[in-house]
Amino acid sequence: MQLPVFVVDAFTVESFRGNPAAVCLLENELDEETHQKIAREMNLSETAFIRKLHPTDNFTQSSCFGLRWFTPATEVPLCGHATLASSAVLFHKIKNVNKSITFLTLSGELKARQADEGIVMDLPLYPTYPKAHEEVQDLIQVLGTVRVQDIHYSPDTRKLLCSCRGGEMKISLRDGGRVDITGQTALVLEGNLTI
Repeated sequence: MQLPVFVVDAFTVESFRGNPAAVCLLENELDEETHQKIAREMNLSETAFIRKLHPTDNFTQSSCFGLRWFTPATEVPLCGHATLASSAVLFHKIKNVNKSITFLTLSGELKARQADEGIVMDLPLYPTYPKAHEEVQDLIQVLGTVRVQDIHYSPDTRKLLCSCRGGEMKISLRDGGRVDITGQTALVLEGNLTI
């Protein structure tokens, strides 16, 4: 069986920057072991699997899909850069006709929509706690020249802030425990896996 696969650099418009993620398009369900084997083969921080929810769905016309993320070792409940990469594959490569796409995930419903400045993702906002500058100095360094005045930190998102390749995003907090994260992408690889 041939499985379409893409590698997308998220939160950048340049290849080899931002956060890379693999994206696989699934016509049918795969067993857990195959998901994990593919993620291990891709060997990126996350591999996203976009799945049709019904046999009559298609990647160009449908507006709702299943979405799962796997590291080379395990499934994870949420991955922002792989969600952005998945949305970009559907919007820019597959030419999905909808302005907004809904993903059903382990973290609930996530939405992505096209905008002038990139793709806007509607994601859950994790609870944050006040922190002293000294306690998270390594994370502050990731921000470069941005002046940090007040720190509220979520230990659940620590690994989301570490990318040695840089990247750009716009973050907007919303009422109701949600956050909009806007970013752009660069498609760097397209092909088929034989499984």
